[in-house]
Amino acid sequence: MRFSGFRVIKEALTGYKGWGPLWRNPEPQPSYDYIIVGGGGHGLATAYHLAKVFGGKRIAVLERGWLGQGNIGRNTTIIRSNYLLPGNEPFYEFSMKLWENMEQEFNFNAMVSQRGILNLIHTDGQRDAYRRRGNAMRFAGADSELLDHEQVRAMYPWLNFENARFPIKGGLMQRRAGTARHDGVAWGYARGADLLGVDLIQNCEVTGFRIENGKVLGVETSRGYIGAGKVGVAVAGMSGKVMAKAGMRLPIETHVLQAFVSEGLKPFIDGVITFGAGHFYVSQSDKGGLVFGGDIDGYNSYAQRGNLPVIEDVAEGGMALMPAIGRARLLRAWGGIMDMSMDGSPIIDRTPIEGLYLNAGWCYGGFKATPASGYAFAHLLATDRPHETARFMRLDRFERGYVIDEKGVGAQPNLH
Repeated sequence: MRFSGFRVIKEALTGYKGWGPLWRNPEPQPSYDYIIVGGGGHGLATAYHLAKVFGGKRIAVLERGWLGQGNIGRNTTIIRSNYLLPGNEPFYEFSMKLWENMEQEFNFNAMVSQRGILNLIHTDGQRDAYRRRGNAMRFAGADSELLDHEQVRAMYPWLNFENARFPIKGGLMQRRAGTARHDGVAWGYARGADLLGVDLIQNCEVTGFRIENGKVLGVETSRGYIGAGKVGVAVAGMSGKVMAKAGMRLPIETHVLQAFVSEGLKPFIDGVITFGAGHFYVSQSDKGGLVFGGDIDGYNSYAQRGNLPVIEDVAEGGMALMPAIGRARLLRAWGGIMDMSMDGSPIIDRTPIEGLYLNAGWCYGGFKATPASGYAFAHLLATDRPHETARFMRLDRFERGYVIDEKGVGAQPNLH
């Protein structure tokens, strides 16, 4: 079944009787060549690219619940590649290029909207830092523009330009950035992987690993033992718990990140805006709701729920940036669990256990990395070599002193 405008018209005229399930719901086989633990965006993208690009056969994705029930459905939909360091920027620009073609590639509407992202500048020092970042982006092949005060005012005249404490002096713009429909991304990759023969096995929790002589042989699950040639783990905030079953302790912490959406409003934000004087970012959905977020909760937790202090902190940031939203009602809030690495950058690498591979440590940046993460992890699983854009994302970089500290705040995960 392929989607097209003609197909939509046909189904509308025939009572929508031709639509079928987007993917199969198979029983697990006794063994696979590749098992991907985690049916979120990164796990599904890995399986898709492993089958499509690298010719992998006999692949299974194991998800303890339903596909896409984790962070892929709990984020604020932003995609971008406005990074600074050479260990990050080429990777996220590679992801940006994949975003631009993904809907045509797997024939599914993920609602990718390149509406642009604007990082606001509030100090002279911040302008210098953003100029440096913009130049680094251009070196990596990304687009960037440094806007002055008047250019920003022309775009968003309702921002609080008269705030004496946080004056808006300009902004760093990436026009190719934007948003995508998070669950549409998960469903698109799931459908694409299924069409390539990947078994997507839901309600199948991995309860342990069978390891002999330093080599993984398969996984114990709530639906029995499943053998595997190679096992890749991509479970975001649950990485520490899952890898502990293999006897590994990871250099990450798990924190809650909250997101929010307001009642529907008339369109007035046509892009994504970030507050440079505090951690606040906002865009407007197609339904009119303001989608926004801020800092993580600051303490370790596996609970997918938020708390009032963070709601107040994020609301204060929003009001400082744009007081016009003061009367808007907050419709709902939700939480996702972030696997915060010690330097704020991800890990895509082999583990000391032969045949066991890890994709973790995405901090705030997991959603926008989904296409490149899946491609790079699939490359690693298929070839046992890191992808060119992910060669710095090693598990042992903390031990070796080769950290990728994008924010320059040191080994304190809650600050990243």
